[in-house]
Amino acid sequence: MADKNQTKKSAASSGTGKARQGETLKKVFRHLGRYRIFVVFSLFLAAVSVALTLYIPKLTGVAVDHIVGAGNVDIQGAVRVMVRIGICTLITALAQWLMNVCNNKMTYQVVQDIRNEAFRKIEILPLKYIDGHPYGEVVSRVISDVDQFADGLLMGFTQLFTGVATIIGTFGFMLSVNVKITFVVVLITPVSFLVANFIAKRTFSMFRLQSEIRGEQTGLVDEMIGNQKVVQAFGRGKAVTEQFDDINRRLGKAYLKATFFSSITNPSTRFVNSLVYTGVGIAGAFAVVNGSLSVGQLSSFLSYANQYTKPFNEISGVVTEFQNAVACARRIFDLIEEEPQAPEDGDAMELKEVRGNVSAEGVCFSYVPEQDLIRDFNLTVRPGQKIAIVGPTGCGKTTLINLLMRFYDVDAGSIAVEHTDIRRMTRRSLRAGYGMVLQDTWLKTGTIRDNITMGRPDASDEEVEAAARASHIHSYIKRLPDGYDTWITEDGNGLSQGQKQLLCIARVMLCRPPMLILDEATSSIDTRTELKIQDAFAKLMEGRTTFIVAHRLSTIREADVILVMKDGRIVEQGDHESLLAQGGFYRHLYESQFAHSARESA
Repeated sequence: MADKNQTKKSAASSGTGKARQGETLKKVFRHLGRYRIFVVFSLFLAAVSVALTLYIPKLTGVAVDHIVGAGNVDIQGAVRVMVRIGICTLITALAQWLMNVCNNKMTYQVVQDIRNEAFRKIEILPLKYIDGHPYGEVVSRVISDVDQFADGLLMGFTQLFTGVATIIGTFGFMLSVNVKITFVVVLITPVSFLVANFIAKRTFSMFRLQSEIRGEQTGLVDEMIGNQKVVQAFGRGKAVTEQFDDINRRLGKAYLKATFFSSITNPSTRFVNSLVYTGVGIAGAFAVVNGSLSVGQLSSFLSYANQYTKPFNEISGVVTEFQNAVACARRIFDLIEEEPQAPEDGDAMELKEVRGNVSAEGVCFSYVPEQDLIRDFNLTVRPGQKIAIVGPTGCGKTTLINLLMRFYDVDAGSIAVEHTDIRRMTRRSLRAGYGMVLQDTWLKTGTIRDNITMGRPDASDEEVEAAARASHIHSYIKRLPDGYDTWITEDGNGLSQGQKQLLCIARVMLCRPPMLILDEATSSIDTRTELKIQDAFAKLMEGRTTFIVAHRLSTIREADVILVMKDGRIVEQGDHESLLAQGGFYRHLYESQFAHSARESA
């Protein structure tokens, strides 16, 4: 009974796999449709190339008949035939070259389109998708899988069409020479189709598994390279190596299975080819003896038999490679067809003249449906207020920032800016109203100037320098080899974590947005510089609504309102002195930090 159930599951899975494979092929052909002119030219040139290639053996047979024996030699006739063969060869070479140009152009245009679509989709995917998938796995789809798809697609156009045309054309030429011997070839041909079909059914799932494991491996490698210091600091090298070895073993098994089935293609089809060639040779020899076939015609027929069976080798190899390409294409299209972030309303407004009114009413949100995080959250912020958000790790502080910036949409309730629900305004204008400095810094590959002017590319040199002075990074920049034109990568090229954070602060200082979000903005900066930065921030925050997320409570004493969060709710609210006087959760947090600091000083 268990075996029957397993068989049913396998059959259902196989049926689903075939359906998905068919859907993937339709999407590939839809992309190819944009470049149908190249497809038409490629098919035409393939037909020309194949026709002339197949015409040459017939001419060779005629040439052989001109010099078949003593006293029966026609040199002039043979030379004329050889000239025709030379012309046909030159035209065939030109047609094949132009066909390859068309195929390359078409393939790489399609690949470019798919890669652009994938990248554009990544730009509009909700953050929950990015947060829920390893970065390396996403990179693997856009880079590795697209490359694999390109190789399979190019091989398909280069060899598949030519192979099919060769089979059809050869069949026609053989019929024109001798019908009976042609049927000998046709009777043995179905064996090749059976072999190719047997292999194709088994290779798709194997190549798909191989592609998935390769993405997992890329994700691990990307993660380990990006966090190598952490791996070494915690002595995780051995454990990570074992994890990598496990993935490598699974990838090796997947490669082995896929390679095994794909490798039996060639010898299997060669065996069939040998049967065809043998059948033609025997039948042709009898025909020559009976006088129904000339020696030249037999020579041509043997060439045709060889050319007829050769494409089956190529096509079976192409089918195997094409299975890999389709498996990779499926992963790419899965990414492209992911549900994007909620679209903006057609009449979404542009947020202008931001004064700093922010409110939240009955907000509920959770990353996982069955696990509540923020529940019935209410907040009213007036222009120019400094709102500090404190609480234990995991209480929802950073999540609240994500909701204010609309990186995530609320599950229930609403958040409004300037008395308008943020879901009714464009994300771009909403986010332009905020300046944000996070604990996690982000730099891009480019110059120091490029990184500071990210929010204001048109800023003058004087404005850039003023922002750098305000964030106390100017003196360090001037000591660099090329100053503000020094080239850095996303990793910072030797910049300390504090220096990278100062660059991010300079970026906000330059933009001077109407509202600020500071999420542990000075966590990586030394105490002396932090005091100077706090003074600069104090000037920047004048008249601006500011949200400050902080673990060090000493940094938010001057906040107008302190929101104390616990388990996704505001449990206390007030200024520093009033919250201490209440003797509640905030006082407990403050005193535990103060006692911890005192022990450290001692």
